Amino acid sequence: MAILVKRTWRKIIRRSKNLSAIGVIVAALLAAGEAPAPAQNVPAPEYQVKAIFLFNFAEFVDWPTNAFPTADSPLVIGVLGVDPFGVHLDATVRDEKINGRPLLVQRFRRVEDIGACHILFISRSETARLEPILASLKGRSILTVGDMDNFASRGGMIRFVTDKNRIRLRINLEAAKAVNLTISSKLLRPAQIVESGKD
Repeated sequence: MAILVKRTWRKIIRRSKNLSAIGVIVAALLAAGEAPAPAQNVPAPEYQVKAIFLFNFAEFVDWPTNAFPTADSPLVIGVLGVDPFGVHLDATVRDEKINGRPLLVQRFRRVEDIGACHILFISRSETARLEPILASLKGRSILTVGDMDNFASRGGMIRFVTDKNRIRLRINLEAAKAVNLTISSKLLRPAQIVESGKD
């Protein structure tokens, strides 16, 4: 039943294109007490919602045409480092398409392993290596996303901030523009825009 409800929420959010509605979902999931005991090693409910955010970013960001090898190449969502999503990210994008492109989830242990990638979630496990990771991605049209402290001010593009059971976004627009990514005003409007060095 819970899985069905989450899938329904995902579809409602996608169709409504209203990212602020996701904050309501996160509050509902957390308030419902769906968080498992830590010993179960299951992703926290917030990562179910962050998976939905990543999916929605694919609809609210435009990549340059040369970011895709062919017209039907998949849009790749990558996770670098320890994966906090479990099966939720795969389940969120399964059988979905954005502008006719299928979505594909890939996991990377090292930044050197990253081939084609369009959205990259950089795990907290990579906090100490963030600057070298971002430097190695310089010039590539990859939307970098994370939830570590000061992620956007350190050069990442979108940071998830959990505030009172709501997920808010901090966006480093300058970093996105530097690699020719265009972020929709629908995504920018509810977000806080930050500059490098200020988060």
